[in-house]
Amino acid sequence: MIVDGRVLREDFVPSEVVHRHDEVNLLSEALEPLLSDRRPDPSFLFGPTGVGKTCIARYTLAQLHEQDPDVRVAYVNCWQEYTRFRVLYSLLEATGRTTDIHRSTAKDELFDRLAEGDTRPLVAILDEVDQLEETAALYDLHRLPHVSLVLIANREEELFASFDDRVRSRLHAGTRVQFDRYGTAELRSILRERATQGLEPDAVTTDQLQTIADAASGDARVGIGILRSAARRAERNGCEYVTEATIAAAIPDARTAIRRKTVEGLPDHQRVLYEIITDAGEIEPGELYEAYERRVAEPKTARTLRNYLTKMVHYDLIESVGEHRGRRYRPVADGDEGEESELPTEK
Repeated sequence: MIVDGRVLREDFVPSEVVHRHDEVNLLSEALEPLLSDRRPDPSFLFGPTGVGKTCIARYTLAQLHEQDPDVRVAYVNCWQEYTRFRVLYSLLEATGRTTDIHRSTAKDELFDRLAEGDTRPLVAILDEVDQLEETAALYDLHRLPHVSLVLIANREEELFASFDDRVRSRLHAGTRVQFDRYGTAELRSILRERATQGLEPDAVTTDQLQTIADAASGDARVGIGILRSAARRAERNGCEYVTEATIAAAIPDARTAIRRKTVEGLPDHQRVLYEIITDAGEIEPGELYEAYERRVAEPKTARTLRNYLTKMVHYDLIESVGEHRGRRYRPVADGDEGEESELPTEK
């Protein structure tokens, strides 16, 4: 039944995109100076998870690279590469310039290597940029005249709140591209494109794709995950097409798989917080911070922990209930995903 499993992956970048033409056009216009050897202002892509920010960034830059092969593109996921060293190293790696660099190499040496030698245009896509623990990396990159920035995050106010004044002043200008949740009709047509390319003809019906789109609540990651899980289940069962039963089973399977993958990718300190919340079932901030400080050798600041918790809310790992002194954190239960809780600033 599955003829091309790549198409059923959340990180697959299609040759054509649907329902994000305005966003593609806006980002393309922002990056157009690269085609005339000029440096564009930073571009910011904001929106909840699963709305196509990463896909559109990679698609748009791939199109630009086709127009001008001298424009190089480096993709960095700051969820994993969250330090200044790792960001600089990732850009050097993308440009094939990591020879003789080791963990002990000074960060300034990495910066100098980026600044020297090959100065053809380089666009750095920094995904999950609000996960950066050392925003000095952004200051470094802004100082390099041949490096342009495309920064992806959930919310603008939270991102800029994490910057120091030096970074904030330099990145204030730029193009903002806002992404909203997909409507169910939009998500259904996205799933139809994936099914057409990745599955045998007539393997899934339009009504079944509508069921999947409804269950995904505007999150393309979830919708694609359900389609993939349903197709795999049907294939294992020897079926030639997806059934309602395989879809019903795939809905919780896909959500569980996405959550497990997200948890596995958490940096150490965030994983400690998640484990404490999961073990407790529900916990208030003071107890959470105390338990966290007992478990780690070098605790992060309270502000950093609040940023971590905000990110885990965005990713449907935990939810925040109540406000101020009455606030508590608890893990998201199966079936509760899809609605982002508001996470006010601690008072």
